[in-house]
Amino acid sequence: MLTWKNVIDFAVNGNPNPDRRVEKTEAEWKSQLTTEQYRITRQKGTERPHSGALCSIYDDGKYNCVCCDTPLFDSTIKFSSGTGWPSFTQPIKENAIKYEKDTSHGMVRVEVMCNTCDAHLGHIFPDGPEPSGLRYCINSESMILENKTN
Repeated sequence: MLTWKNVIDFAVNGNPNPDRRVEKTEAEWKSQLTTEQYRITRQKGTERPHSGALCSIYDDGKYNCVCCDTPLFDSTIKFSSGTGWPSFTQPIKENAIKYEKDTSHGMVRVEVMCNTCDAHLGHIFPDGPEPSGLRYCINSESMILENKTN
């Protein structure tokens, strides 16, 4: 289980290697994504709170990167944070997420990105529920929900 100490260590000292890499030109990303998906994932944008389609969905499944389809989070670790964005306590795998120090907007935060394609997902904070205490605050537009089928 990842802790805030692990997150800071990754942000400062480097991230785990991803299972694979996906790299495309900006033109390729623009042709694949909607305008809003591109603004958020490739230009580090943020959707308005409570506006994302995945905020209030708690269906069983995996949340995959909208850019490269890499599994990022599982529905079993999603929780209602009341912040207006989908929130998770852990990534699906330690090397699914990339962490970087973010000093934009006059504050210090830790940005989370897809470790496969560098898509901006959101930010992580140390104010989540136990046992990890982590809250991955993720833009709905950066993910697609792959529902579990029985």
